[in-house]
Amino acid sequence: MKSLIQQFSKFVVIGGLTTALDFIILYLLYDGWSLHYLISTAVAFILSTVFNYLASMRYVFVSRYAVHERHREALTFLFLSVLGLALTQGLMYTCVDLLQLNVFLGKVLVTGIVMFFNFFTRKIFIEAK
Repeated sequence: MKSLIQQFSKFVVIGGLTTALDFIILYLLYDGWSLHYLISTAVAFILSTVFNYLASMRYVFVSRYAVHERHREALTFLFLSVLGLALTQGLMYTCVDLLQLNVFLGKVLVTGIVMFFNFFTRKIFIEAK
């Protein structure tokens, strides 16, 4: 259990950096360039996911794949990230359009939910047993 708590703590640190990057990009695109919030959210999510993959696989998770199979790892991470993006977009739409919340308040709520989804799906499907 201690190992899981330490690993989750590292995930939270990397996730915090990723979230900061995600919010900065969202802010620049949405407030700075006036792009639609769903487009801004998607671009921010994709760019921050690339950072998250590189950092998570270096500092948080131990890959189940051999070096020559890392493309499978990246594809699995990408697939899980696309699911996370779909969850993010659906929840953002719910928060902003249906519940009439501020875009950034909605993003905070959505980020908290998607964080748990990301940790557990990556732990199950990417990490070595």
